[in-house]
Amino acid sequence: MTERPSPDRRPSPAAKRPGWRRPASPTGTPPSAPPPAPQPGPPTPPPADHRSVIDSAVYRDGRRVASPASLADTFRRLREEHDGMAWIGLYRPSEEELHSLAAEFNLHPLAVEDALEAHQRPKLERYGDTLFVVLRAARYLDAPEEVEFGELHIFVGPDFLITVRHGAAPDLSAVRRRMEGAPELLSLGPEAALYAILDAVVDGYVPVVEGVQNDMDEIETEVFRGAPEVSRRIYELSREMVEFQRATRPLVGMLHSLMAGFAKYGTDEELQRYLRDVADHVTHTSERVDGFRQALTEILTVNATLLSQQQSAEMRALAEAGFEQNEEIKKISSWAAILFAPTLVGTIYGMNFETMPELKWAGGYPFAILLMAVVCVSLYVIFKKRDWL
Repeated sequence: MTERPSPDRRPSPAAKRPGWRRPASPTGTPPSAPPPAPQPGPPTPPPADHRSVIDSAVYRDGRRVASPASLADTFRRLREEHDGMAWIGLYRPSEEELHSLAAEFNLHPLAVEDALEAHQRPKLERYGDTLFVVLRAARYLDAPEEVEFGELHIFVGPDFLITVRHGAAPDLSAVRRRMEGAPELLSLGPEAALYAILDAVVDGYVPVVEGVQNDMDEIETEVFRGAPEVSRRIYELSREMVEFQRATRPLVGMLHSLMAGFAKYGTDEELQRYLRDVADHVTHTSERVDGFRQALTEILTVNATLLSQQQSAEMRALAEAGFEQNEEIKKISSWAAILFAPTLVGTIYGMNFETMPELKWAGGYPFAILLMAVVCVSLYVIFKKRDWL
């Protein structure tokens, strides 16, 4: 790493070469096992006054030696600790704060621009001896049953690590406490802190996967139960899985590139093993997410088929009901026509006129009755032949 222009800052041995530095642990041997990761829980919310600098500390041999109150104090104290390391945690910092960090640690303008704008895809880029890492963290919200994503930008140099967080996840305070509880691991340098952050982000995917699995089980039950809102839920969960894929899939390649860089620059071998373990977890999570998305596609197809069958059954029932109704209408119409004929004859003969024909005919009454019977029988035969009766 090129020495920054500061008269009272002496370059550390690791700063004389590009890439990762590997300070010796206090015992001279790497730790046998990483400290246990904290159990996933709700992330620590940002302070009420929205301070950008969440935590800033200077470490020597893996132990905190200073907690400066401002970025300027952090820069000054890091210059005094010739073999120290600064770990600065920011939450949605201002442009002036990031530019002051860029001037102090010689950060690339493109990386600073990405950290300011956010909404970046997960990626790993090297600018000289500084790594720029973008991660997408996730957490599962039980109440609305949805996945919330956060964005984390990390600058890693030989003697500094800067985190820029956009969103509630991940909870980096737990990561810092974990590493401060294992000074022999933190003494391995900024790459050890980077490993811990990667491990926390990947571990944060586990409850998300479990929550999504529960949602999948509920959706399958709702699909076969015919719940009306299940299509909307499938679509929303599919969109979340697309975002989850974008967060996890690039991590596989990123971690392999990072492991190659660890090997190239001679990073502690035990730390490389830890990183391989994180890579295995990422691969497993990515495969689960791919499986979720494929299963959701199949569930959506099944749901569409069941809806089509349900609609066909409803149309068939409506058609049958319409046919039955039509048959009833035909019967009513037939009987109405049959009864209309004698009513018409009786109505005519019921008129009180003296000059009406056949009033004085002796066979008039039998003739009228016979006429009505003939008309009714004729209409009945006609309607019967047409299956109206």
